[in-house]
Amino acid sequence: MGQELWFHHVGVSVADMDASIAWWRDCLGFVQLRRYVIESIPAEVAVLGNGALHVELLCRPDARAADAERRIPDDDLKTHGTKHVAFSVEDVRGFIATIAARGVDVVWLKEFPDGRAASFIRDNEGNLIEFVQWPKVADPRAEIA
Repeated sequence: MGQELWFHHVGVSVADMDASIAWWRDCLGFVQLRRYVIESIPAEVAVLGNGALHVELLCRPDARAADAERRIPDDDLKTHGTKHVAFSVEDVRGFIATIAARGVDVVWLKEFPDGRAASFIRDNEGNLIEFVQWPKVADPRAEIA
């Protein structure tokens, strides 16, 4: 018997909550849905949304910055663990041109033989975000048997 899964959110640790909320809003069109503090961690949390996508920003006062290699897509693969979040868009080239005009740090844009493209950007704190050119899936369910 399989268990249905669906996307809930991605969590990103940040040093400056206000600056990060502004970046996700101004550069990628996310809106703040909730903001609160979890005393038991302790961390300030902001949940942002863009359609069905949710990003949870977490700001802990004693957090340390990621190593420099975590900010370079190919070098980040040298360290085990979660790598990045990826969002699908219909036209990567056009999307990247639009957000680059907003001052977004574009790491690279790669073309593939089948006509698709993919790109990595960095958010205001250097976290990697990938955009892939992939059709919107009508039924995005995944199952683990």
